[in-house]
Amino acid sequence: MTLRLTFLVLCILSATTLIKAEDPYLFFTWNVSYGTISPLGVPQQGILINNEFPGPNINSTTNNNIVINVFNNLDEPLLFTWNGIQHRKNSWQDGMPGTNCPIQPGKNFTYHFQVKDQIGSYFYFPTAAFHRAVGGFGGLRVNSRDLIPVPFDVPEDDFTVLIGDWYKSSHADLKKILDGGKSINRPDGILINGKSGNGTDNDKPLFTMKPGKTYRYRICNVGIKTSLNFRIQGHSMKLVEMDGSHVVQNVYDALDIHVGQCLSVLVTADQTPKDYYMVASSRFLKEVYTATGVVSYEGGSGPPSPQIPEGPTGIVYSLNQFRSFRWNLTASAARPNPQGSYHYGGINITRTIKIVNSAATVDGKLRYAINGVSHTDPETPMKLSEYYEAPKKDFEYNSIVDDPTPESATKIVVKPNVLNATFRDFIEIIFVNNEKSIQTWHLDGYSFFAVAIEAGQWTPEKRKNYNLLDAVSRHTIQVYPGCWAAIMLTFDNAGMWNLRSTLWERHYLGQQLYFSVTSPARSLRDEYNVPDNVELCGIVKDLPKPPPYTI
Repeated sequence: MTLRLTFLVLCILSATTLIKAEDPYLFFTWNVSYGTISPLGVPQQGILINNEFPGPNINSTTNNNIVINVFNNLDEPLLFTWNGIQHRKNSWQDGMPGTNCPIQPGKNFTYHFQVKDQIGSYFYFPTAAFHRAVGGFGGLRVNSRDLIPVPFDVPEDDFTVLIGDWYKSSHADLKKILDGGKSINRPDGILINGKSGNGTDNDKPLFTMKPGKTYRYRICNVGIKTSLNFRIQGHSMKLVEMDGSHVVQNVYDALDIHVGQCLSVLVTADQTPKDYYMVASSRFLKEVYTATGVVSYEGGSGPPSPQIPEGPTGIVYSLNQFRSFRWNLTASAARPNPQGSYHYGGINITRTIKIVNSAATVDGKLRYAINGVSHTDPETPMKLSEYYEAPKKDFEYNSIVDDPTPESATKIVVKPNVLNATFRDFIEIIFVNNEKSIQTWHLDGYSFFAVAIEAGQWTPEKRKNYNLLDAVSRHTIQVYPGCWAAIMLTFDNAGMWNLRSTLWERHYLGQQLYFSVTSPARSLRDEYNVPDNVELCGIVKDLPKPPPYTI
């Protein structure tokens, strides 16, 4: 009897320990709806979350479980993705058309993901149709746990700054232009946290600082087409984090932030107590578009100076700034997976993939492509077809070659674009931009080492110029006109992951692909089973669930 009682007590204590050891949960309920907004002074239909534009900020800590119940009150299907969140072993939560069936109008879906082994500044946005152009985006921050110190003093406050280009047209009208075979051309303006500063916002301060105190600004380019430059009138900025990595803390007067990228800076309120402008302006366009927002000193008096600091010009400035970014190897923080890959310079490359972007007219309509293939989403998300082992998949693997010829890269075919990737291979991806405009690329599910950007054509000899010591581990990289960029990473995160142009008209018209990364072990150590609440559609809708992965 005593032995049984002792065993029961041990079981209870063990269960209690497990419950206490589980990482915290954060719960959110989002009601997504249309609403009238006027960010450029013209009323238009926007996408709101809980009647907010931009959407609510998600404030989490490393390893938190985030649970978001999304109610779709739009009149068309809806999806959300979490830009830069890696979803370790869990592409089911990535919210891309290649992984998830959309949330139908009048329905709801609960996303559940863990910000596992990550820190830094990110954002979310809707991925279906052309919703991203009219709202539905917001900030997502992942704070370091108390046990892991950050490489700077705790700031007085932490501000999220969402900058991006903006169009006055509705998403339906923009989509109609693209579906009709034309480009949406240049934006109508720039926004900072949903405001333009053009006189329609009453110049109310976006943020207030106490004299002498230091603040963290997390700045993300949530736009759909335009690289931007950010600066704060009269203040310098100390760069401390970029796309989830602590960096060497250089000081800048202005910073280029390309579409899909986020960075954090420290700003000290060390100027005369009054109001100052923060400024976001377009880069690499003939006409410069500018937005301003007011930063106010507590107890200060006086409006901002009307003399707005000018932004930089030319590509050389931006390229040299990229080369100044270095990963902070001494900071205690989440490291890239697999552990040890921060010694990436000593790992043998097993595969090199060239990504060549191109544009052409197909059947009288504009299409964008990667290595000659312009992606189109099949009826069934590819991840579901793959997991359910659908007898007749509506896509084929390896639709492009790793090293395209110039001819194959420019002759465009429209079909699903999926590449098989070998689990745990260490690979090199070369982005080649032969066009006259800047391109920006993002990879879901991973961070990668941005080892080089150079002008001209890439050859294997160019590897001698790579930064193989302290290149920043990040998820989005720009490629300047007539240039190439090189990244390196280990395909250790099983799932179906989207590599895409972050320029949303290019993405919408086909400039994307999916990497299928499967573990031959079919083990829960490598990938989670499909969640019970995942919506099924297309050819898998009535298929029986396959045997689950086990340990």
